[in-house]
This record gives sequence, structure tokens and C-alpha cells, in this order.
Amino acid sequence: MRPTLALIVLLVVWGLGGIASSLWSPAVLPWNVFGGVLVVLSVLDLMLLTRRPTPDVARTMSEAWPIGIARHVWLQIEGGPQAQHIEVFDLHPPGWRVEGLPRRLRLAPGTVSRVDYTLQPDVRGAAVFERVQLRLRSPLGLWRQRRDAGTRQQVRVFPNFAPLTRFALLSADRASRLVGAHIKRRRGEGTDFHQMREYRVGDSLRQIDWKASSRSRKLISREYQDEKNQQLVVVLDTGRRMLAQDGALSHFDHALDAALVVSYLALRQGDAVGLFATGGESRWMAPQRGMGAVDTLLRVSHDLQPQPVATDYLAAATELSLRQRRRGLLMLVTNLRDEDIEDVLAAVRMLQKRHVVIVASLRERALDEVLSTEVREHQDAVHAGATARYLAQRKAAHDALRNHRIAVLDVTGEELPSALVERYLAVKRDGLL
Repeated sequence: MRPTLALIVLLVVWGLGGIASSLWSPAVLPWNVFGGVLVVLSVLDLMLLTRRPTPDVARTMSEAWPIGIARHVWLQIEGGPQAQHIEVFDLHPPGWRVEGLPRRLRLAPGTVSRVDYTLQPDVRGAAVFERVQLRLRSPLGLWRQRRDAGTRQQVRVFPNFAPLTRFALLSADRASRLVGAHIKRRRGEGTDFHQMREYRVGDSLRQIDWKASSRSRKLISREYQDEKNQQLVVVLDTGRRMLAQDGALSHFDHALDAALVVSYLALRQGDAVGLFATGGESRWMAPQRGMGAVDTLLRVSHDLQPQPVATDYLAAATELSLRQRRRGLLMLVTNLRDEDIEDVLAAVRMLQKRHVVIVASLRERALDEVLSTEVREHQDAVHAGATARYLAQRKAAHDALRNHRIAVLDVTGEELPSALVERYLAVKRDGLL
């Protein structure tokens, strides 16, 4: 319960009147009358406010929110038997961008007022909306009281999966080009037999079925398609390496978005997709087929966050070997340093005994910007030299992996989705699984 500005002004005026009455005796009686009336009205107004019922508030919103996308929230406020003025503050998760609050309303008797505003989440995971806070004004406008209404609600913030819905009616090739991957298709070749058809210019001689050609007295080609029902497991590093910030997103957010892209395309190809998060927080999703696996993947990964701990790559490889028995394609997304190379090499060689392994090492975009910036001062030269040395050590670590026939992708966060899609499709079409 707090006094309003009107009551404070009246008290100040009454106080100044007291000074005047001490200097001029005829003003004592009006001053006492004014003070008495003010006290009576204040107490009466306060009693009327405390007896007013709290308006009923109902909040309507989505239970699932995409990160970085603004959505509407609706508040329905039911007025009481008397008209009243209120201020509305929704206790949404802190840090979210909000537009349209606070709001001042006049509630007419027996009516329902609707307030809508927009929120934009900036952090994945579970979030809580506390109750709606209302500030009621007394009938005479001398007091205001804060009250909480409505119920507490919990929502989940997911990676922004909406852009991938445009792939729904596209083939894997067209979808891969949409995310920037460039795959040269070998017409008619693959790993699973698809159909017999008449020979076309450009078909490989290996595709010609000579027995069928002799029977039909024209050249007949076998057409193949990429093998289905294979398994892809995306391995996400949740250790301290993925805390690096690259633009508006961290390396881990870039990695998670890219994992969703390649997983979506793999599911459309008929493959099974799984997820293994290790380093800080650990998660395991066994490979699943069908587009319903997208929902499972989102539920498993939406609240994953990297932790400031060192990743034990060898322990992670041991655990993954026990969990993933069937041969599959493993895509490890991390941020390699030269001091990690021995552990990573031992871990990948262990996994290579059964699986096809691809290591995607994220590179900070700021490093490329430093080298492309013109050197004007001594400090710029020192900065550029240190960056060049770091990148050279990083390249040496990658070359050490490549020397053991381990595929390494050295990409920025923006390049990661297209790089993973391109390599996935290349593995499929080369029949490496």
C-alpha cells in the first residue's frame, strides 16, 4: 500500500499551511479543518481500496517458444462490480525483450479487458512466468495497492526450428543447396537398387544391365538410390570450448542449430538420428527414425547449455561406444585446440573401429576479421601476429587428425550447417556406411 502523488501533494500543502498558521493565528482553524478532512478522506479511501476484490486474470500464450522470435502474450482481466483504474505488469522471465508493458487500464463494471504484448526470449531452456502484478488505485485516487493475480506458468524455449519447415516439400538435394551445401550428384548411382529404366546419355557403363538390354534389344540401365535406414549420431561438446561467443550466438547455439538442420535432412532421407551431448551436461538420445524424432530431439536438447569444464574426449568416446553398437556416422562438433589433439585423436581412433567419424571444429569469426583488418599501429601488428600464430597451431592440430585419415571441418558457426549437410550427403553417396 502506497500513497499516490495526489496524496503527497495534499500533505505538502497541509504542511505549508501549518507554517502559515503559526505565523498568522486566523489560519489555525482552516488548517485544522483541512487536516481533519484530509485524514478522514484518506482513511475512508484506504478502507474502500482494501475491500475491493482482486480482478481475475487469465494468461494465454504458447507453451513452446523459439529463441530469438517475438511472440504475443494475451492477458484477460475481468472487472469487478465497480469501475476501477489499474496498472498491469506481467512478471515474465527476466532478460526477455518486451514491448507493450506496463499498461494502464480502466476496468468498467462487469466487463473483460484484454491486454496483449510481445516477448522475445534470448536464452534456451525452461522459463517461468510468475503471477501477473496489478496496481489498483483507490476510488479517490489517494492510494495504490499492489496485488498478484493469475497463476504461475512454465514454458520451454527451443532452438528456432521454424526456418527448416520450408524444407518440407523439397528433396534432400534442393534442401542442401538452400543451406549452402554443394553436392555434385551422380545421376542414377547410389547404394540401393531403385528401378530399371531406359539408358540415358551420361549414364555410367556400370549401370547398364546387359541381360535386360539383350532381351529388350535396347540399352537398359539400373538406377540406384542412397541407402536408407542408416544411423547418424550428432556428438555435441558441452564443455568450456563451446562457451565462445560468435556474434549473437555462442558456439554451442550454432552447433545445436546445425545439428537440427542435418538431423532433419537425415530423417527425410529415411535414416535414424541420435544425439550425444558430453563434456559438461550430458544427454543421450538413441537413434530414431521418422519425422516424429524431431520433436524428441527438440525436447532432449532445448535446455542444454555448455559448462565451464574441460571435456574428457576419451571418456566420451568410451561411453558412446557402449551406447552406439550399430555402425553409423558420428559427427563430433567441438572447438579444437592444440592441447586437445592427443585426447581427441585417441578418442576418434577408438570410434573409427566401428563408425565413420567426422570432426567439425568451430572457428571464431573474429579471427578471420583480425587478419583481414588493415594494420596501422604497433598494437594492430601484435594482434594480427598472435592471431596468425594461433591459427597456425590450430591448423597443425587439424592436420594431425587428417594424417590419420580423419575428416576435419574447419568452419565458422555460420558455415557449420552447410558443411555438415554437405559431408553427410557425400558419405551417403560414396557408400561409406
